[in-house]
Amino acid sequence: MIWGFLRLMLKIVAAPVILLLTLAIWSCVGLVYVSGLVLGLFSAVIALLGLAVLVTYSPQNGIILWAIAFLISPFGLPHLAFWLLGKVQDLKFAIQDLIYG
Repeated sequence: MIWGFLRLMLKIVAAPVILLLTLAIWSCVGLVYVSGLVLGLFSAVIALLGLAVLVTYSPQNGIILWAIAFLISPFGLPHLAFWLLGKVQDLKFAIQDLIYG
């Protein structure tokens, strides 16, 4: 009797947490997708600028610009953000499995 009541209370308390995690994941995925698209365009411009600097001015500065272009490309920070969102989603599913069985 008491265990059933406690389990029901735990489900009631956990439901808003799961809902907030779901909404946060959805909004962050959309934000990372759009920012990845925009940063991909900036990455292409910076990579071309890095090539021009590499050939004409300074190889060290050109390589630095290429590193920056890689970090803001879809293979850099947006990829890391999607990995982190996957971990948050794993946490949400672990909470759901633990509470709701």
